[in-house]
Amino acid sequence: MADQRTAGTEVPAVRLSSISKSFGAIVACDRVDLTLHRGRIHGILGENGAGKSTLMKVLIGLVLPDGGTIEVDGERCQIRDPHDAATRGIGMVHQHFSLVEPLTVWENVMLGDTGRFDAAAARRRVGEISEHYGLGVDPDAKVEDLSAGIRQRVEIIKCLRRDPSILIFDEPTSVLTPGESERLFDVLRLAVREENRAVALVSHKLDEILHATDEVTIMRAGAVVKRLETAEADAPMLARAMVGREVSLRSEASALGLIETVAASVDDVEGPRHQAAPGAGADSESRVPALRLSDIKARGPDGRIALDGLSVDVYDSEIVGVAGVEGNGQAALTDLLSSLLNAEAGTVEVDGMRVQPGRPGAMSGAGVAVVPEDRHTSGCVLDMTVAENLFLVDIERIAKRGIYDPAVMRRDAARLIEDFEIQTAGPDAPFWSLSGGNQQRVVLARELSYSPKVLVAAQPTRGLDVGAIEWMTDRLRQVAESGVGVLLISSELEEILQLSDRVVVLFRGRIIGEMDRADVDLEELGLLLGGAEAGTEAA
Repeated sequence: MADQRTAGTEVPAVRLSSISKSFGAIVACDRVDLTLHRGRIHGILGENGAGKSTLMKVLIGLVLPDGGTIEVDGERCQIRDPHDAATRGIGMVHQHFSLVEPLTVWENVMLGDTGRFDAAAARRRVGEISEHYGLGVDPDAKVEDLSAGIRQRVEIIKCLRRDPSILIFDEPTSVLTPGESERLFDVLRLAVREENRAVALVSHKLDEILHATDEVTIMRAGAVVKRLETAEADAPMLARAMVGREVSLRSEASALGLIETVAASVDDVEGPRHQAAPGAGADSESRVPALRLSDIKARGPDGRIALDGLSVDVYDSEIVGVAGVEGNGQAALTDLLSSLLNAEAGTVEVDGMRVQPGRPGAMSGAGVAVVPEDRHTSGCVLDMTVAENLFLVDIERIAKRGIYDPAVMRRDAARLIEDFEIQTAGPDAPFWSLSGGNQQRVVLARELSYSPKVLVAAQPTRGLDVGAIEWMTDRLRQVAESGVGVLLISSELEEILQLSDRVVVLFRGRIIGEMDRADVDLEELGLLLGGAEAGTEAA
């Protein structure tokens, strides 16, 4: 077959026609068409669950379609597994890393190769790729010592080493700082323009699509709803197509990944939005925080230091956003405040009273409510009913003389279902039958029903659609306005900026910077996310 890696060729690099895939009753892809051309970056935009990743998994051979056809460089083919894809010049950088931490960079890059190989040549090749694309990765560094951003670059080198002519990037910036994201897009443009590769960029962020792509396909509920040149698109148009309704960019900017719109709203703020939120000065110094963490040191399940001298205050009626690239101690901080992790050093105070970390029930007993990062793992029981999940933490509230009363549980559950607008068939409906957004409402309703002093919301909108995200963010504002101190832990910078009164940056288990919402500087914040201490220059 003639080489098709020529700019302007009329033969598409990839043509997917009428691709369909169902998982049981769920239709992930519904007769989807997609065409990728060499020399262009094609954005695939959609909410979580729109079918984007499933479509790409069909192309890479991780999912076999139920119907439809695949053509690569004009040749119809079947792609049964990633090896088939690789032989046809298709490579994918996945959203979640597949690296072996104790190994070096070059050893990870070579994983999967068979037969004998030259270690020196392998190290040299990794260095050449790193230098050519400006990735700045040391072939001899151990992966366990690398930041999330550098690990993403290692995944890119793994992909590029096989010289694919078709590159797929699935939500590649979810663990990157703004600066790292910009460098990633520089790599993509280099691969496209100088080497005439075809690139598919899967994303749910409008800013990313508008700034990095040449054309865009928009998916909703498993189907393609719009195709257009990126130059002809704007944020309102893309948002309408993505969610199927008119969208207020100002109110829903964080859900849509519109960092510039969020930044503009930050510029409009003259001070804290909640009247009780503390400002700088003597008054705030004399007040007792709703939550105070002082010099906390704690180890994760693997025995490594996860929190390293972490200190932060949260006052009543304010939202403190904890920004940071994933893997810098967010999970440990949530576990600490859930009584799931002990502290080797430091103190936790709730409303001025010391609380013992790691003692079962101590945090909730002191007034700390937690919306966990993964509701399915630690926030609910899928096979229980909605009502049972609503009272999972404290069954005594619906008991008479020590015996649980189903009638009381259903009555109180019905009230919470109404108050929190939970869409369900009723209190006895199985929890698994609820949508992700409604499951999150159940968890929030349960935690707030105990009238907490502090609410810890860890990744509260992860996996939710735009409508559910809007509801959740509005509710978190209401919680703060009611007098509760809110600690918002999120890897979505847009969400942090839109909701928080103060922003603190978590890096390698400690807070390295803090700024009021009205004083946020995106460039400085980006440097902090990359590990530059406040008041210092980035390396």
